[in-house]
Amino acid sequence: MSYIDRNLIAGERVVFRTRLHWLIFMMPVLFAALVLLPVAWFLANGNWHGVAWVPLVLALIVLLPAVVKWKSSDFAVTNKRVMMKVGVFATRSVELLLNKIEAIAVNQSFPGRLFGYGDIVVTGSGGTREAFSHIRSPLEFRRAVQSVSDAPPNS
Repeated sequence: MSYIDRNLIAGERVVFRTRLHWLIFMMPVLFAALVLLPVAWFLANGNWHGVAWVPLVLALIVLLPAVVKWKSSDFAVTNKRVMMKVGVFATRSVELLLNKIEAIAVNQSFPGRLFGYGDIVVTGSGGTREAFSHIRSPLEFRRAVQSVSDAPPNS
């Protein structure tokens, strides 16, 4: 069960949910494919075939943090608040009531527009700013907050 599902309050329902974008895997996968796999192939076809597994294990170790970060991040808009959580051992979670949100900014680079990711900055009352990077579908996230904020209070 996710952080969001465990922390819903009575009468609260999830309107929109997203995660970090798959692009967080790009650098680890490129490193594994362009560096570690050729090294493993070279070792397997040479005199060092007994240690060809070492670069493969290193590839898994390089990919593991990205997988953990992706699986442990959760972003949701409910009918009552915005909930965001990142991390496993050191976690960062933000829960803002919809009536306490002043603005949601979405920053997208050209590649972000192309691949559907961006950064979200939520500004709460009192000027508190919470920023989250590489969010999948940030415009839809903002749209969900706006649609729930505009809904009648008894929804």
